[in-house]
Amino acid sequence: MSKLPLSFACWNYDRITALVDGSVQPEGIDLNYLNMPVEETFWRMMRHQEFDVAELSLSSYLVGRDRGYPHVTAIPVFMSRSFRHSGIFVNTRAGIEKPEDLRGKRIGLPEYQLTACLWIRGILQDEYGVSPSSIQWFTGGEETPGRLEKVTLQLPPEIRIQPIGETQTLNEMLESGDIDALIAPRAPSCFLQGSPNVARLFPNYEEDEKAYFRKTGIFPIMHVIAIRDDVLEANPWVAMNLYVAFEKAKQVVYDGFNQTAALKVTLPWLTAEIERTKLALGDDFWPYGIERNRKTLEAAVRYSYEQGLIKTRPQLEDLFVKSTLERFTI
Repeated sequence: MSKLPLSFACWNYDRITALVDGSVQPEGIDLNYLNMPVEETFWRMMRHQEFDVAELSLSSYLVGRDRGYPHVTAIPVFMSRSFRHSGIFVNTRAGIEKPEDLRGKRIGLPEYQLTACLWIRGILQDEYGVSPSSIQWFTGGEETPGRLEKVTLQLPPEIRIQPIGETQTLNEMLESGDIDALIAPRAPSCFLQGSPNVARLFPNYEEDEKAYFRKTGIFPIMHVIAIRDDVLEANPWVAMNLYVAFEKAKQVVYDGFNQTAALKVTLPWLTAEIERTKLALGDDFWPYGIERNRKTLEAAVRYSYEQGLIKTRPQLEDLFVKSTLERFTI
């Protein structure tokens, strides 16, 4: 019998390599893998629903579910996660020495609803008392002019936000001092090129992020896997079969990390890093499913609601395909 062909748009993470090379195959499914940068995948899925299965921004997904569009439902597979203290960049002449100094400043972000920005604003408010309403926000392209929000936002009136000029970029504005700081998932090119005008707010971000995890138990989730609802309606079995395949593909990565005869990744002290990570986060340090991620997901939903991105706070179980929330036993 022929398998169900499904398009699958996602960046080329190690945790899906086994799905791409065919060493792990979702039962009954033939995946047509499309490797593209996350910004393109999100735009095309949110705007046009071009793919059967796709990596999707968690924040965009929450906003979309709140608006009733696009018609997709996630499975609890989290393609991207990242601690985000490292994503705050400041102009060195702006007088910003600590997080509290961000109050009253001009801060750029590529899109207000980006998941990384959602987390950073939430962390700034929860941990440092810096509310989104205390900042003047500027949105636009980080490296290329003309970037727009993927979805139209309806923010509370106390949020002061405006787009930058049609020919401006946040990278140039940060280096010149036209904005005081930038929060973004991608480090700006001026920082990567060693500009003396730009620095990280948290230079020792790894230690700050580990302390944040010890305090909160939260490992921020950035991206989910979403399936178009018409695919699920016609083939409800697809969700669970994909979920199982993603779990198996992730285990292949863990198995590679656990062998020491030859290094699977081009890092000389990979084994030591894996051991440190397990000590900090546990053996399954990139967990899928709701229960292992409940605290993190609840924080993301709370931030989205408190920051005015969504109008109602959904139950976590309503965000994911129901069949992926339980497993059979023998």
